[in-house]
Amino acid sequence: MGLGDVVVPLALSISICFLSCSRDLIFVDAKEQNLTVTPINYDLYHSSGKFLEEIKALVHRHSDMLAMETIKAGNKGYGAEITVVTYSERKRETDERSKFRILLSFGQHGRELITTELALRILSILSGEQSLPNMDQASLNTTLDKLVIKVIPMENLNGRKLVEAGDLCERRNGRGVDLNRNWSVDWGKKEKDYDPYEENPGTAPFSEPEAQIMRKLAISFEPHVWINVHSGMEALFMPYDHKNTTLDGLLLKRMNSLLEEVNNLHFQKRCVVGSGGGSVGYFAHGTATDFMYDVVRVPMSFTFERVLDEWSTTFFTIFKLGPLRLGDINSKAPAKLDKFVSIDEYLDGYLMERRNRYGKKMEVLDLGMQEIRTYFRLFLLSSVLLMFMFCSRISKSKSSRPVPAMPL
Repeated sequence: MGLGDVVVPLALSISICFLSCSRDLIFVDAKEQNLTVTPINYDLYHSSGKFLEEIKALVHRHSDMLAMETIKAGNKGYGAEITVVTYSERKRETDERSKFRILLSFGQHGRELITTELALRILSILSGEQSLPNMDQASLNTTLDKLVIKVIPMENLNGRKLVEAGDLCERRNGRGVDLNRNWSVDWGKKEKDYDPYEENPGTAPFSEPEAQIMRKLAISFEPHVWINVHSGMEALFMPYDHKNTTLDGLLLKRMNSLLEEVNNLHFQKRCVVGSGGGSVGYFAHGTATDFMYDVVRVPMSFTFERVLDEWSTTFFTIFKLGPLRLGDINSKAPAKLDKFVSIDEYLDGYLMERRNRYGKKMEVLDLGMQEIRTYFRLFLLSSVLLMFMFCSRISKSKSSRPVPAMPL
């Protein structure tokens, strides 16, 4: 598990990492020590195919509160798809923007099988098919009524398939890129302990379709909370991952207070709390957490990992307390400030799904190229017309001149 394997977003920006699942860690230990690895126990874990079937069936049974879409993208012959499940008590688009928005991502690294099982567990609780121990249902319903939650149950499907095919230690995607090193904030920097196999950042920021999909989803949804779930250690991380710097000010106090409360309630103070770069022992560059905080301006980012019951309860504590923490800040804040977006981000995803002159939705790059082609054609036509007019005038002026007499 890498530092990037940490959950990241809320309207504050906290990275939380609960990593200590022996079933996941045995894959890493076996690779490092050249040991024989026990195959995946499908009595404990779903295969990726069965898992997605379960998700689809769950959504079908509770279509009044769950909706599902599959988003596809490709780059240089490599394609990927990500399933997104949206939870809302009242599924109306006019209602979504007025609610507190939470974005959760699971399975960013293929080998971390338990994280996707947690996603299924949370969706089952949201739909009412399972319940949380010691949780008042009436209070839970009141909390959930105010939320819109988007869940990515398995971000790295191609990497997961490689694990299921026998490469049990694989964390990267289907063409060998670590998706939690492929984001644009401080992308590509290599520390002294850089492992090119484990941490390959790709050929450029967002070179990977999975990261492209996640970026567009985050920018369009504008979550108040983002959580990127990994397995490997017990920690609750805040930005930043790429440097030993902790946020300061009121927002930091609110985030830190929330994490400490979660740590006390659910983990008996076992978790490390702080910035990823300052707490985990090494820096990670190009992570989702840092992008969510710096570019998307998601206020809270977390990474969770632990036993399913503990994890599940933790998430619902965040659902309840997160809006309260942020609401206190927002009540004292001036009108919402425009987000800072670099020119690269602006051209590469910020203006998503604009409409052309005929009303058709298009990616900003496609739309821009279409406009450029249109103006270029107009330029060529204008140039031809001007040239024709110029030649016509020259021809006319020559024909109107008197012919001088020829000397004898």
